[in-house]
Amino acid sequence: MQCRAGFFLGALACAVAVVGLSARQDTPVAQFSSQVQLVEVYATVIDAAGAPVTGLRREDFEVYEDGRRQEISAFAAGEFPLTLLLGVDRSWSMAGDRLRLAKRASQTFLRSLRPEDRTMVMAISSAAEIVAPLTMDRADQVREIERLDPWSTTALHDGIITALDRLEGEPGRQAIVVFSDGVDRYSRATPAQVLERARRSNALVYPIGLGRDRPSLLAELAVTTGGRSFLLRDVKDLDKTLADVARELRYQYLLGYTPASSGATGTPEWRSIRVAARKPGLRVRARDGYMGD
Repeated sequence: MQCRAGFFLGALACAVAVVGLSARQDTPVAQFSSQVQLVEVYATVIDAAGAPVTGLRREDFEVYEDGRRQEISAFAAGEFPLTLLLGVDRSWSMAGDRLRLAKRASQTFLRSLRPEDRTMVMAISSAAEIVAPLTMDRADQVREIERLDPWSTTALHDGIITALDRLEGEPGRQAIVVFSDGVDRYSRATPAQVLERARRSNALVYPIGLGRDRPSLLAELAVTTGGRSFLLRDVKDLDKTLADVARELRYQYLLGYTPASSGATGTPEWRSIRVAARKPGLRVRARDGYMGD
């Protein structure tokens, strides 16, 4: 398994001998050595009412890989840097109220992010096009969204894979928020191929469905990556849905561990991950595994 360097846990583990990590510079909370094969997992913790839980420490978590409990060797909590790709389905099936709602939701969501968050906008139809790159000002990105008109058919599966490919290699935490009715037409990629690609990515995926039904793929993407899926049926639900997504992305926990080896095969294989909170009444949302050797 290769060292999985996402934000700073893996990157520093591969580069330095011993380092302390913390969301605050004056309080080191974890130390680990070089040459480790560190697996990083972002986790969101919510209480029974669905509100995010802050202030937890390393000892409040348990991590399991393939059912075996792992020692958490690195830990950090806080508002980590974020690179976010916002996908807007602009195909003909979205024409009218759905596209207007998607555009309004996308613009509102961009404005809710922190100024230091890095964002880009992708328009999805028969092809996926970056209409507002990372280098563009947030206000310019909002204007580019406003210019989107209905166009062509829906290759949603291909668009999601393109989004995952585009984020590959970007530093820090990665997330995709996509607004779509979820109806795919003429994609080359199958749902299984989309999920397989998501398993090889570090990005959290937050699909927001517009319409009556939420395709199973959108829910599976969220579970696989540690994100969350939503179904937005009415404009009155818009503000709460966007606030929930922005709130989840604002504060998370980052856990790092070196897998207790069960015998490397040299062939990439799926390793399941389960993260649990030791305090009763808390639920943890995190990606459900990764591809390792």
